[in-house]
Amino acid sequence: MSRLRSGSAADLLVLLAVWGGLILLFGELSSGFFGAATLGSVANRIPALLLAATGMTLLMVSGGIDLSVGSVVGFCGAAVGVVMADWGWGLAAAIAASVLLGTLLGGVNGVVAVKLRLPSFIVTLGMLEVARGLAFLATHSQTKYIGAAVEGVGTPIAGLVVSPAFLCALMVVAAGQMLLSYTVLGRQLVAVGANIEAATISGIPVDRPRIWAHALLGGLTGLAAVFNCSRLGSADPNAGVGFELSVIAAVVVGGTSLLGGRGSVAKSFLGVLIVATLEAGLVQMGASEPIKRVITGIVIVVAVLADSWRRKT
Repeated sequence: MSRLRSGSAADLLVLLAVWGGLILLFGELSSGFFGAATLGSVANRIPALLLAATGMTLLMVSGGIDLSVGSVVGFCGAAVGVVMADWGWGLAAAIAASVLLGTLLGGVNGVVAVKLRLPSFIVTLGMLEVARGLAFLATHSQTKYIGAAVEGVGTPIAGLVVSPAFLCALMVVAAGQMLLSYTVLGRQLVAVGANIEAATISGIPVDRPRIWAHALLGGLTGLAAVFNCSRLGSADPNAGVGFELSVIAAVVVGGTSLLGGRGSVAKSFLGVLIVATLEAGLVQMGASEPIKRVITGIVIVVAVLADSWRRKT
């Protein structure tokens, strides 16, 4: 146990060192990188990513993965637009609708993948197309402008550089880490992801925690969609394209194993900071979107290689 804790502490230090190194690197390469404005911009761009990364960590620890989170963000955001722009309902109703729809889609992913014994990446790949199609149907392929009714969630609090969305995301990260470390569900997720046969023999209900993990990720993705709408001030059916890549990159960079059985929400938080800082630095240096995607892909491959190396040592 002490060896495990020392390894965990070492991983945290490595992640902090990488994040600090990126800040110093981009600070040298771009004169405008250092400063409260940049830090605030990074902090207020990541709440949606933090929420999805928290849920993805819980799911990947159990041995699953969800490729549909970007499309679910698009569909749930479309629901926010319909509820607020078309129906004239308030923000609370929009949040409830988005979270419920996200939980429903995540639950469907979980039930189909777990009960039918199908690979989760195949099931969620299908949901990626379903959710994106639903987003276009719900909005009639048009962006719905919401404006001030939702923008306050992502606007920095007076006297601070961070928004209510960022503070909410931090609380979700803390709750996710507590769930993984101190609850029965968290221990079941780790046990199932580490060795599902051994978990079954031990009497653990292996299906239920995996379905819960899918549903939790769906619900958090629904809330992430609200935060995304607040940042844009609108609901775009194209929102979230490529979002799943950023989420998986952040979680893998944070040390969560693609094979299941090991992961930490706190480390995924650092992974999000690393990915977000990398993207912000590349933007300030004038890197194009294709270049950013290439570098993000390389980061994922390097992180997977590092995970494989850790497993062998």
